[in-house]
Amino acid sequence: QVRLMESGGGLVQPGGSLRLSCTASGNFFSLNNMAWYRRLPGKEREVVASVGTAGSPYYADFVKGRFTISRDNAKNTVFLQMDSLEPGDTAVYYCRLQDLKTERDYWGQGTQVTVSS
Repeated sequence: QVRLMESGGGLVQPGGSLRLSCTASGNFFSLNNMAWYRRLPGKEREVVASVGTAGSPYYADFVKGRFTISRDNAKNTVFLQMDSLEPGDTAVYYCRLQDLKTERDYWGQGTQVTVSS
């Protein structure tokens, strides 16, 4: 059983910052990808950023230069530093772990991020 626990969401004013964290526990392969997705109101879930065990982050175009993804492999934790937040970033943010050995996907329950004045 693999569990992903997200934290760090909340309400922030435009231009502000938030840092999301996601810690994975349970049995999964050490070689994996961890990613952040988001679901805007009324929209499909979309990838925000991802990073593999060895690094090499990927960012969606709409967050380049504003968000930074990083991970602590020893703690099985991935972070998303979100700066210069805009009202359009308001969404539920989800953490995903992709086990590269079993090819299984695991998802967190999501954390709400609201950007509003």
